[in-house]
Amino acid sequence: MNKILVAGAVILCVAVIGFSQRTNIAGLLLEKGLEVRINADYVATLEDGLHLALCGAGGPMPAPNASGPCVAVVAGNRLFIVDSGTDGVRNLARMGYQPGTIQGVFLTHFHSDHIDGLGEMATIRWAGGDNPSPLPVYGPEGVEQIVNGLNSVYAQDFTYRHDHHGDLVAPLSGAGMLAMPFAKPALGKLTTVYDDAGLIVEALAVNHPPIDPAVGYRFSYKGRSLLITGDTTKLDNIQQFSAGVDLLVHEALAPNLLLMMHEAAEASGNDILAKIAHDVVDYHTSPVEAAETARDAGVGHLLYYHIVPPLVVPGQKALFLNGAEDIFPDYTIGEDGVAFSLPAGTDEIIRTSNGL
Repeated sequence: MNKILVAGAVILCVAVIGFSQRTNIAGLLLEKGLEVRINADYVATLEDGLHLALCGAGGPMPAPNASGPCVAVVAGNRLFIVDSGTDGVRNLARMGYQPGTIQGVFLTHFHSDHIDGLGEMATIRWAGGDNPSPLPVYGPEGVEQIVNGLNSVYAQDFTYRHDHHGDLVAPLSGAGMLAMPFAKPALGKLTTVYDDAGLIVEALAVNHPPIDPAVGYRFSYKGRSLLITGDTTKLDNIQQFSAGVDLLVHEALAPNLLLMMHEAAEASGNDILAKIAHDVVDYHTSPVEAAETARDAGVGHLLYYHIVPPLVVPGQKALFLNGAEDIFPDYTIGEDGVAFSLPAGTDEIIRTSNGL
């Protein structure tokens, strides 16, 4: 009994001391956490190869685990971004990437949900990294208007940050973005838009009417490959250029779920939502159609992204797939933070993160 009482007294004393010193302990933990966080560089931990992470798995509809469309691609030790939707750059930081190391952004098209985070991404990349030159933004013709417009919008901010922090943090030579336009390739053709140090990025035409131009991108590096469709209907051109890729990142909209939204909106008298839910179906790809493309192209793995509508109800993923899992079983439904690695010199496809 005495031993129990002594042990209890010791535990109580430790608890009292710990409680009295809780502020100091919290401070020490925060200090250590900040040190690790500030010096973190996830890219430096990756083995040589192609790597992909969803910095935004959703579309224009708000969702708790699917931000605006944003895909991070790492080739070797270089970080690139495809599209820059809402919260994309913040998710990058949450995943351990350093936005200041972004080498370039590739835009698939100019819908608002694909570009509404671009100004913030460029600004954080500039003021948070040692970048003496603007952020290169690759895109089909028309990208100049996007880049010039955002540079104009952020012009005062460039001056404020430079005046406050000086050249060490915010050199004006690195502010903003630089448009890198290219002509949309014809069907059946690829256009090389980036070729350096073993990485080749090629653009292909996709179909997203009335939005034109609209493209997808194929990344190839040291024998590994992935293709990101951007927004599109099902298209033979995508199947052609996805043939044999390790990872197909395909947009997906579930018509059956949009029909439910349409009917619910009509029943409640919300004509605007009913109209939108009806209209968006005809310029996207269903999960079943994406699965058919993956199967017929013989890809290694299918990653659904640009998920519409948001998947927030238990059991909704089965409704979203609507049988697609039987057509192509090697799939992942994207969420923010989902990541894959394709190590060079292997045929491995490794899912390295299930999400944030």
